[in-house]
Amino acid sequence: MEKEKADAVITAYLEKIYGFAVKKCFSYAEAEELASDIVEEVYTTLLRRDGIYNIEGYIWRISKHTWARYVSSKKRHEGVSIDGVEIPYEDELPSDDAADELMKLRLGIAYLTEVRRRTVYLFYFENRSVRDIASELSMPEGTVKWHLNKARKELKEAFRMERKIGKLGMNPVKARGFGHNGRPGDGGGPEKYLSDPLDLNIVYSCYYDPRTADEIADELGVTPVFLSDRIAKLEGSGFLVREKGGRFTTYVEFSPLTYSLAEEEELNRKQLEAAKILADEYYPVVSGAVDRLGEIYLPTGNRQLAEMSIFLHKVCTTPVSSAGRDISRYFIKTPDGGEFIAYAVLEQTCSDPDYQPTIPMENWLCCGAMNRWSDKYPVGSWSYDTKWTSRQGAWENNLGEDYEKLYEYMTHQLPDIPANAEKLARLRERGMIDESGRVAVMVARTGVRDEIESIPSIGESVTRRFADAALEYALNEAKKYPPQMQDLIVHEESRAFSGSVVALMARKILFDRGVWKPLADAEKAAVDLMVFSDVLPTDE
Repeated sequence: MEKEKADAVITAYLEKIYGFAVKKCFSYAEAEELASDIVEEVYTTLLRRDGIYNIEGYIWRISKHTWARYVSSKKRHEGVSIDGVEIPYEDELPSDDAADELMKLRLGIAYLTEVRRRTVYLFYFENRSVRDIASELSMPEGTVKWHLNKARKELKEAFRMERKIGKLGMNPVKARGFGHNGRPGDGGGPEKYLSDPLDLNIVYSCYYDPRTADEIADELGVTPVFLSDRIAKLEGSGFLVREKGGRFTTYVEFSPLTYSLAEEEELNRKQLEAAKILADEYYPVVSGAVDRLGEIYLPTGNRQLAEMSIFLHKVCTTPVSSAGRDISRYFIKTPDGGEFIAYAVLEQTCSDPDYQPTIPMENWLCCGAMNRWSDKYPVGSWSYDTKWTSRQGAWENNLGEDYEKLYEYMTHQLPDIPANAEKLARLRERGMIDESGRVAVMVARTGVRDEIESIPSIGESVTRRFADAALEYALNEAKKYPPQMQDLIVHEESRAFSGSVVALMARKILFDRGVWKPLADAEKAAVDLMVFSDVLPTDE
């Protein structure tokens, strides 16, 4: 067969070959290894052969023989017999029936409890006596015999069962990114626990339907023995929550697998209406209050930096629609000190790809509010990373110790000498001081923080115009999520017309109107970041 045609055949059957491998194996790693062997064998054979009448049948015949050789290469024992079930392990190619029996036996053993699985292995595979097993497992000989008897019955039942791989075993979900709301642990946020694809899919398998460990294994097409440690770790770190009956659920918020351009545009349209109201009616409130604030150091003298930052902060932190939902159970407490709501953004498909939006769809992604406070010095900050800022690395690069270094610099404890080169380089990297050594971020006296928080919130006369619509939207959005997640969704989405997205839309409106002028490059490290300290950079 010509190479181009063989390439096309492999491309057409690659997903099916992988699905075949997943059904025959007990882990993604094994499945990928087997699928790779099958593809290599099929491809090599296709290049050598012409005139194959039934390509699909030919591929499946090669796949079965490759799998049988794979099984044979993994086990080279003389054989195992459990209560009359004889499974040969020979170097030569076993028959398809023998290979099927082998897989059923392995699967059945994998679904035994840990102590029963260990007992069977020692007795049948290592030919250990009941007395030896009792000694090793620290249990009476009668208990060992009882476990062996129960195992025989369970394995007989396993041979009569037909286990089917679940949807996630054939098509696992993939994450595009992770987020959190709260305090990450020493090792990080949810990405530390869910970046491994198998861990991600274990948790996701319990998202819509609570499952036992065995049911998780069935859904993923992976044996329980392979998952037991992972499930225990995910439960211990709070990403799986055990319910009655030994089933697990999760409070991680996973994004839906599909999205609609039409729905997104309709939401944006309503958010723009709310943004215009904020620009018209709430911006003057903030602007007037900024004039009355206490001492704030502005690195370029541009009052607009304070207005922009405080406007965003007030809109993002002012509750508008009272959804009345308790969200305390959604905070995951990890062993390394983290306490946060976890988000996993999954790869999505568009449900209406032919839809043509009539308004621009902009990216309003915002990382914040990121609060940092020091136990060492009277210094702290709040900040937001937006498309107007030049800061990089989001929360992971926003370190509390950065503000301690800045405080030392402002109080002349960190002079510009070679011994301090590394610390000063970090401050320059963060944009906190410029190349000339001048402090390049906003710094307010500590008491100004209370003055900012006391600025009047978005008034009821403003919010009542979109609060009801926001709550209605939130309730409809919640229907897309499993029952245990709906309180969180209502709580979050009830701010859809008043949170960071709307605040940033209002900001663009104010720029378009000429109320604010474009920022200089030097100001992009300072905007949306307010440092609070008992001293200002100009103090001696």
